Amino acid sequence: MPQGQPLTVPNDGLTTKARRNAPLLAVHTGPGKGKSTAAFGMALRAWNQGFDIAVFQFVKSAKWKVGEESAFAALGRMHDEHGVGGPVQWHKMGSGWSWTRKHGSEVDHAEAARDGWAEIRSRLAEARHDFYVLDEFTYPLKWGWISVDEVVEVLADRPGNQHVVITGRDAPQRLLEAADLVTEMTKIKHPMDAGRKGQRGIEW
Repeated sequence: MPQGQPLTVPNDGLTTKARRNAPLLAVHTGPGKGKSTAAFGMALRAWNQGFDIAVFQFVKSAKWKVGEESAFAALGRMHDEHGVGGPVQWHKMGSGWSWTRKHGSEVDHAEAARDGWAEIRSRLAEARHDFYVLDEFTYPLKWGWISVDEVVEVLADRPGNQHVVITGRDAPQRLLEAADLVTEMTKIKHPMDAGRKGQRGIEW
């Protein structure tokens, strides 16, 4: 795509402006680091444009404090107090479980994930937000806790101009096919390969 020009112009009857303003479904997947980080970077741009931001984390413990959450909370306060940027909501949809699936029972985790998806589905139907980050959402899809077909159908039929970014490893093929933007993070090298643990300011 040289100089921002598309390689082909689709014969869809839409104007350039209409295609530019179409809602985007993005998926960040793959084994490499940076999937969530890239999604939050997009959310930061959206916030700067005054978009209403909603983040739903699916496999983070409710006790796990991530740096992006604190930063977006501050941005949300800036909007509420000074009218800068857009409003921000941040929700942890899991029940203290991680992608390693070590805590709690699978039934509890599956129910928590389904409850989280039901809330998102309701908000999409109401067009409540402008920009959604569904962080680590690929895992409940991979494990069969949430129907991939239902998710794809709901996202395809979402009203208005709601942008959605989904992160996580092993994204289902049907979701990849439905997405407008797919990025695969590939690990070339990682400090953990050399025995180094996660670092403050880097991983959280």
